[in-house]
Amino acid sequence: MVEVKRHDTSALQRVFKGSVLRRSLIVAVIVGTILNLINQGDGFISGRDINYLKLLLTYLVPFCVSSYGAYTALKSLED
Repeated sequence: MVEVKRHDTSALQRVFKGSVLRRSLIVAVIVGTILNLINQGDGFISGRDINYLKLLLTYLVPFCVSSYGAYTALKSLED
């Protein structure tokens, strides 16, 4: 079983609030849009079917990476 320390919870709570959350969402929108245009741009332009699971994941991955980076930075500041 993984033990979550008190300072880990504090950093995690800060990741999903205010400016950190906003920054993660902005990164997800910008990077996700660029990646979707690269990966499925021809489908958008030609009107072919879009893989909506890939579209969703392409936004989710940069959000998770940005959030994890913020979490590890905040956690290291608390140590």
